[in-house]
Amino acid sequence: MAKKKVETAATIGVRHEEVIEVIGAREHNLKNIDITIPKNKLVVFTGVSGSGKSSLAFDTIFNEGQRRYMESFSAYARQFIGDMERPDVDKITGLSPVISIEQKTTNKNPRSTVGTVTEVYDFLRLLYARIGEAYSYNTGKKMVKFSEEEIVENIFQKFKGKKITLLAPLVRGRKGHYRELFEDIRKKGFVKVRVDGEVKDITARMQVDRYKIHDIEVVIDRLKVEQEFKVRISQSVQQTLKMGKDLMFLLVNEDDNVVQYSKQLMCLDTGISYEEPSPNAFSFNSPYGACPTCKGLGSVFTIDMNEVLPDQSKTVREGGIVPLGEERDASVFQQVVAFAKKYKIRLDVPIRDLPKEQLDLLLFGDKNINASLEVDTDDETVPHEYTGSYEGIIPMLKRWFSSSYSTEVLREWVQKYMILKNCPTCNGARLKKESLWFKIDEKNISELSEMNLDKLMIWFNGIEKRLSNKQNTIAKDVLKEIRERLQFLLDVGLTYLSVNRPSRTLSGGESQRIRLATQIGSQLQGITYILDEPSIGLHQRDNHRLITALQNLRDIGNSVLVVEHDKDIMMASDYLVDIGPKAGKHGGEIVAAGTPKEVMQSNSETSQYLSGKKSIAVPKERRKGNGKTLELKGAKGNNLKDVSVKFPLAKFIVVTGVSGSGKSTLINETLYPLLAKHAYNSRYAVMEYKSVKGLEHLDKVIEIDQSPIGRTPRSNPATYCGFFTEIRTLYASVPEAKIRGYNAGRFSFNVKSGRCEVCEGSGMRVIEMNFLPDVYVHCEKCNGKRYNRETLEIRYKGKSISDVLNMTVDEACEFFQPVHYLYRKIKVLQDVGLGYITLGQSAVTLSGGEAQRVKLATELAKKDTGKTFYILDEPTTGLHFQDIQHLLDVLNKLVDRGNTVLVIEHNLDVIKVADHIIDLGPEGGDGGGRILFEGTPEEMINNKESHTARFLKLELK
Repeated sequence: MAKKKVETAATIGVRHEEVIEVIGAREHNLKNIDITIPKNKLVVFTGVSGSGKSSLAFDTIFNEGQRRYMESFSAYARQFIGDMERPDVDKITGLSPVISIEQKTTNKNPRSTVGTVTEVYDFLRLLYARIGEAYSYNTGKKMVKFSEEEIVENIFQKFKGKKITLLAPLVRGRKGHYRELFEDIRKKGFVKVRVDGEVKDITARMQVDRYKIHDIEVVIDRLKVEQEFKVRISQSVQQTLKMGKDLMFLLVNEDDNVVQYSKQLMCLDTGISYEEPSPNAFSFNSPYGACPTCKGLGSVFTIDMNEVLPDQSKTVREGGIVPLGEERDASVFQQVVAFAKKYKIRLDVPIRDLPKEQLDLLLFGDKNINASLEVDTDDETVPHEYTGSYEGIIPMLKRWFSSSYSTEVLREWVQKYMILKNCPTCNGARLKKESLWFKIDEKNISELSEMNLDKLMIWFNGIEKRLSNKQNTIAKDVLKEIRERLQFLLDVGLTYLSVNRPSRTLSGGESQRIRLATQIGSQLQGITYILDEPSIGLHQRDNHRLITALQNLRDIGNSVLVVEHDKDIMMASDYLVDIGPKAGKHGGEIVAAGTPKEVMQSNSETSQYLSGKKSIAVPKERRKGNGKTLELKGAKGNNLKDVSVKFPLAKFIVVTGVSGSGKSTLINETLYPLLAKHAYNSRYAVMEYKSVKGLEHLDKVIEIDQSPIGRTPRSNPATYCGFFTEIRTLYASVPEAKIRGYNAGRFSFNVKSGRCEVCEGSGMRVIEMNFLPDVYVHCEKCNGKRYNRETLEIRYKGKSISDVLNMTVDEACEFFQPVHYLYRKIKVLQDVGLGYITLGQSAVTLSGGEAQRVKLATELAKKDTGKTFYILDEPTTGLHFQDIQHLLDVLNKLVDRGNTVLVIEHNLDVIKVADHIIDLGPEGGDGGGRILFEGTPEEMINNKESHTARFLKLELK
């Protein structure tokens, strides 16, 4: 079969230099396959989840390309980089440099934003530093910058005929005696200084009070503003600015009227001046630009009084002030008791009945009260008398949270009583106030950063007309760079994002498309790009934009390899590779390869769905539900526009809409935290809303998101789903194990007593090769079985614990069928279509679709109550058409048992089988945030405003 595929590739008329040839690929489940892939084409790898697509594209082609690049470094350099493992393949020829654009976990750093990742913000900073116009934060008037000649002209214009004194400021608002400074001034020949507003003669050994704050200026010259003194005034101004470091004061007629001049930016009315702007002044990651209160994060932790005083019917002694707790012998509580006794504050009345002044004293303390507090205690470790001020509960919590001496555990405890709020100083803008008063066309850099990218592009497209000729000359190249980067982001469908959107809030698909836009912008040629499902999170309407972006990347001279399940992208490809026929050990072969038309003529699973021979059936009738609803009113988080929505219970609900329309805000950030608070009393932050009704109809909520199930090779489906503990308990109950005194811990590969100590329970040994990549070999002691000989001697129905870990889910279902409590949990893995994976398969080798279904199986194995609300965020990620059918079968079983399943989804195969659709839009970002439709799919296709309805209509024909 493999040879046939090589011939198929050859038939498209390519020479040997124009193909990537892979011979003998055996990584993971690949069956020694050979394949020839045309270069400079858009090539799509598809197939059922777990068939080996990622193993071929990433683990074989990308890893080999990366390894070859690393080996081009010197041996000395490689020891600092780390080594790359050689993929299990005989030969790869024709490989050009490779760049992988995967759905890696996005940067969790709160300082990372869309603007910093794409470099758009870096160019914005440069733009504002070079052509931004400064305004006074006091008056709002435009700041001016004087040259020495302009200062002299201004003096003659304003003060002609008046006596003036020229002062050079040396000290501004600082403590000290300044004896050396006065002596230095005297030696330079100056005779007078102005100290704290009073002009004095400089005397020998002159000094001021070192503990007071002082302003000191040296008197440079005193004269009348007349034409005959113009040269002298000009020279004196020059000297004054030099000594005052570009700042000078003018004292008119020796009264208190002081005029300030600066070669820097200055406000004529108030005298405040700004430093010359640099790009760093607009960076929230630099101390020169960051807001001093929040240090550039835009938000600060503040005490949440609702958490400190949750139940005001309780007394202080009963624990009404939660951080303080109930009355006990702790020193803090004893101090509070003593303080309350001295100031006649009753601790045995409900908190709500305490006078506000007394409650404030307890909570916030009073630094003016210097008291000796007699403490009534027999504990010798507690001092019997406290002297000094009473700190108060709230200041104490703040001190513990911010102190560098506090332990991590203490900080986490204090954080329970805090809430993250917008910084009160910068109001979330992240920058210091001076930076926010530099404007271009009446907008500061923060206002531009908050715009959606499509609106920002419109603003930039007409900016030249609103700038001066000088500004246009300076900004020409910067504007070109900004526009190019914005256009690439718009081309991949990210119109609804903003420059200041934190990277950690992006989905896997969004962050992947941002990296794709960055690569298109780099304009590299001759590269092999490998992408992992770039269509994730993208509405059908925006698919053509992504396809165009991929084709542009191909057209400038690159090979684009895409692992994808989306029908539109498959049909737009130049070459389609279908891997299968099934998943796991039943996959790993090339089932069909060629143009999309050629693949559709084969009999593979994919071709049948592409050609329409197979499809996911629409149910004959929609469920009626149980008549109960959950109603959310007035949701206003992010871009939601006062949304009110009803969720009918005991139905299969799909929430859809274009990317950025507000789906995640409504469900993940408003509805789920609400339900979790009701069901488990959790402390998730809830986005703004007015009211919610119908919570009494639910007693459990389960969210299944897209995060991975484990990052270490030791994590596997058996440990993640939790039934490995029961398997170990089962083995510990075998008579032979009881005789030997083995407990369940003996059968864990993470515990010393039972595991193989040579490989420490991993089954593999790492052989360090210094300048070459590490080599992994089966442990010679246990031969990859993970356990020592004594543990492996314990057998259940003839199988050791290691044999069980090597069983597939299908085999384990048959083996454990008599053990009902175990069978039920393993059977769920089989039900979600994972019968081919082994129980002990390393979590890092699971594909994205497999990992998500393991999480789903874990939740499904738990007993539902019939009042459970399931929330799934794009569960079709990484799933083939066939796998989507498996998923829908499982979800429908849950709904049939009386539960409610809510899915956020773009996939039309899922949307068309829903009982109830909630569609948001009509656009993303500011153009979205409204409910366009609520009802059945049949009713929805008549909606003229919805983009989803347009595509759904084609599916329901």
